[in-house]
Amino acid sequence: IKIAILQIKKMAASTMMMRAFARSMARQKTVPFKFSAVRSMGTYYTKKHEYVKVDGGLATVGITDFAQSALGDIVFVDLPEVDDEVEKGESFGSVESVKAASDVYAPMSGKVVEINEAIVDDPGLVNTEAEGDAWFIKVEIADEGDVSDLLEADAYKTHCENEK
Repeated sequence: IKIAILQIKKMAASTMMMRAFARSMARQKTVPFKFSAVRSMGTYYTKKHEYVKVDGGLATVGITDFAQSALGDIVFVDLPEVDDEVEKGESFGSVESVKAASDVYAPMSGKVVEINEAIVDDPGLVNTEAEGDAWFIKVEIADEGDVSDLLEADAYKTHCENEK
């Protein structure tokens, strides 16, 4: 019983501290957290058929299903190294298929924090999981404004229909 009473007292004390903090912030009319201009989550597209899934300050980049379909059977993927810097609009890698080779362009600037080794080992994954498990790189976003000129899903769909 003594242990239960101590636990209740600790919980009550922490609740009171949180309430006091919230009241303090309300009086100051300030928010102790930094809010980003980047939309917290969303998928955006480039006219060159890359997609970017933005989640806070992290961007997951790959090629769209439309792009993989146009390329045909993908046989090779070249990716940058972790910690490389990518620049919006610049090539960061390439894909090769039985039909053609194509550069892949960065939709946002930033530092590469992860690469998808699975598609290096099995490039055919891009044909089956282009906008899912076959992402290319994850980038720590350098410029939050980079998202402003990317296409949303409806605009990208229209863009693809006009290319056919």
